This record gives sequence, C-alpha cells and structure tokens, in this order.
Amino acid sequence: MRIAIAGASGLIGSTLTQHLRDHGHEVVRLVRHAPRDADERRIDSSARTIESPGLSDVDAVVNLAGVGIADGRWTGERKRAMRASRVVTTETIVEALADAPRCKTLLNGSAVGYYGDQGSRELREDDVYGRDYLANLCVAWEKAAGLAPEGVRVVTLRTGHVLSREGGILGKQRLIYQLGFGGPIGSGEQYVSWISIEDYCRAVEFLLTHPEVSGPVNMTGPAPVPQAEFSRAFAHALGRPAKMPMPLPLASLVFTKEMVQDALLASQNAVPAKLLEHGFQFRHRTVDEAMDAAT
Repeated sequence: MRIAIAGASGLIGSTLTQHLRDHGHEVVRLVRHAPRDADERRIDSSARTIESPGLSDVDAVVNLAGVGIADGRWTGERKRAMRASRVVTTETIVEALADAPRCKTLLNGSAVGYYGDQGSRELREDDVYGRDYLANLCVAWEKAAGLAPEGVRVVTLRTGHVLSREGGILGKQRLIYQLGFGGPIGSGEQYVSWISIEDYCRAVEFLLTHPEVSGPVNMTGPAPVPQAEFSRAFAHALGRPAKMPMPLPLASLVFTKEMVQDALLASQNAVPAKLLEHGFQFRHRTVDEAMDAAT
C-alpha cells in the first residue's frame, strides 16, 4: 500500500513509518515544514491545505499528529494547541479526502482518555466517554474524523500508554526509576492500559489491511494492570526496586499536576476487544513482556 502518515516525526510515527517500509509499504510523510526529502509533503493546518497532489495518490492515511500531552504545562494556550493540533489537523485531512477518490481508509488518532476515569470496570469500544478535559478532547478528535466523505473507512485509534525504549511515558520516568525513586503513583489501584510499540505498529498494519474493521479500536495490550503492577514491572525490567510510592509533587513535576490528575490517576481498564475479535495476535501479552522489550 501507499500510505500517508501525519505525525511521522514523533516517537510512534517514526517507528510506524519504518515498520511499514520494512513490510513492503510505501510511506508519504505529511510534515509541517517545507519538504526536505522526496517522501515529504507539507500539511498546513492553519490554511487547511496539503501540498499537491494532496492525498490523491495514496491508498490510506494514518493521522497521529498532535502536540504532546506530557510535553508542557497545561496552560490555556497549550490546551488550545493540543486541541488544534489534533482536531484542526484531522479536519484538514478529512477535507483533502474529498478530492482523493483513491484513498479509502483513514486511521485517526485518539486515546483511552476518551473513557475518563472508569475505575476497574472493563472498557470495550462501545462504552461511553468520560467528562474530563482529555475525554472531551478525544470526543472532538473522533468527531472530526467521523466527517470523512462517504465511502472512506474510518478507524479511530484509542491508544493506551505506548511502551518503548526510545521515550514516551517510560522515557519520562526512566531516570527516576534508575535512581531508585520510582514507584506507584497515588493509590496504585488505578488501571493502566498499555501496549508495546511493536504491537502498536503491527496492529496499525493489521487495521490497514483488514477493511472489515471500522470505528473505534482500543489500541491496548490484552491485560491492563493496576498502576502499582505497572510500576513494579518497569522497575523489575530495569533491575531496580519500586516499593515506595512516587510522591505526587514529584509526579506533578515530571508530568504536570493536571496531567497527573486526568491521565495518571484516572483509571482505564480498556481491553482490545475489536482487535482480538478479528484475530489479531499480540506478541507481548503481559506487561512484563512489554516492559522487557522496552528496556
């Protein structure tokens, strides 16, 4: 397939780009800057344009664009940037699809934050959305993708914490754990939905090549765990202890206070029901397996 990827320079996007190329697909990277390489094409969300030929020469588009949730303080300005980089970029892609009859598939970013704080209840793709900031952001993000032209298959990727040795949530905490200060955040009872970056990329390719799957898909491993277990698995993979709870002020310093409240203390036991129902096979089925692969 010939696939356009927005957000290809990020941790997930760059890994996905290489994975797809390694498996015989051609990738066009949608970038915000002036193109520097033959495989780059500029997308300008402020002008709602994609450089010619737009999306007319691709079979599918994967939109992972978005300002990092954990990359800065959640000021009013940053929240506006987080929303615009997701919703407006999605709207730009959707509008370009109107002039791209060849492109019949849109895989669009979302997150398990869609569900809000749901305690220990198992969450499948048909469960209701939450009411906090991240949930509202995900709802708007998915709604924008849902406006794709008739005949375009839309899949919204409700992604959990992606575990990678290159960065992400583990990269933010790695030094703390290596120094022996890592541990559960809060009570440690809140559920964490995770997925290894290898399985994430494999699942995206699976969804690209299985046209019978549409709508929301939980991009999570098959066994979400309480945060205390997640912490223990990370520490064990690093050969370090994780007995003391991580002080909330320290967690807030690393992730920002509002993110700790909405994303790290919120409990989401989201299971990959659709992936499993359609026969996807995970390589990392437990958090220990995923942590070993990511450390």
